[in-house]
Formats: sequence, C-alpha cells, structure tokens
Amino acid sequence: MRTLIYSAFVSIDGVVDSPGGGIASEPHRSGGWTFQDIEFLPDAYAIKGSEMEEAGAMMFGRRSYEAFGPIWPGIEEFAAIKEIPKYVVSTTLGDDALVEGWGPQTVLRSFDDVKALKEGDGGPILVAGSAELARNLSDAGLIDRYHLLVFPVVLGAGKRMWSETDKDKQRLKVVESETYANGIIKVVYDVVR
Repeated sequence: MRTLIYSAFVSIDGVVDSPGGGIASEPHRSGGWTFQDIEFLPDAYAIKGSEMEEAGAMMFGRRSYEAFGPIWPGIEEFAAIKEIPKYVVSTTLGDDALVEGWGPQTVLRSFDDVKALKEGDGGPILVAGSAELARNLSDAGLIDRYHLLVFPVVLGAGKRMWSETDKDKQRLKVVESETYANGIIKVVYDVVR
C-alpha cells in the first residue's frame, strides 16, 4: 500500500492557498504570505526538498496542475520529480491538456481511481498545493500523512486546509516536529487508522 502525503504551508488559522502569491485565480490581500515578514531559514524548508526526492509520484487537483504544469518542468529545484509519474484528479481535464516533457502523466477521474492507485506498488504519493483536492481526499479518508510547515500568522482570508464537512473525528499522531528561530513549526502527522 502506498502512502498518500499532503504537504502544505499553512497559517495558524488554516489558510493554505497562494503562499507564494501571484496566482490570479486566488487573489486576496494576503497573497505571498510565506515570504512576508518571516526571515528565510533554509533549515525550515528542508522538508520540501526531501519529500520531493522521496516521492514515487505526485498528485494534483486540476487547478494546481494547470498552475504548476507549465512552470515546474523547467525549474532546476524540481528536477527530481520531472520523470516520476504525475496524477491529476479531475472530471473535466482532458488528456490533451497534459503538459509535454514532464514525465508520465495520468488523469484520475474518481476517488476510486485514487484508492486503486494507493493499493498498487510504488513509493509515496505527494500532493502539493491542491487545497480543494486535499480537503476532499481527507474527507474520503485517503490521506495517510501530513507534512505541514505552520507559519506564525493569522490570515483570515484564503482557502482552508480543512473542510466544514460533518465527519467522524480523525486522530493524528505526531511523528516528527521542530520549531525554527523564525517561528515556523514543522509537524509531520500520520493518520491513525
């Protein structure tokens, strides 16, 4: 069974969208929040590099795929993921819309397809960005681990990490944590089943 990991930059109040700003589809006054008023410390972001190197596949929602797909293949920092399989969970994206030159890519049409992928062989599946997809995967009980960088800021606006769905309590177990001098807290949680 493969591990499905959701990785996010998150504010104290649960906002995960547009951490780098500049995404026209998610405009709000706090865009770019991860780079505002917080000292950059490479150690605080080390998990992002290690998770990319360890990923056996990546998964995106349609909107994140459309934002990342044209850009990431040419970025040297993301070279480790260029040839690994990428999966886009979408009922609307056509196969003809997949980006050329970014390794194997497959459109998954349902959470049954996601479940079947998880039941196969291979390394961890990393979900980056894709706030709506992550909320729905969580609600469906498909996420196994969370890699969170929690920023010392309350934003008030933006896409939330958690849905408002009335569902059973989900317990998480801390498997790794560290606090950095700039106030960022790294927390890795496993979902307790």
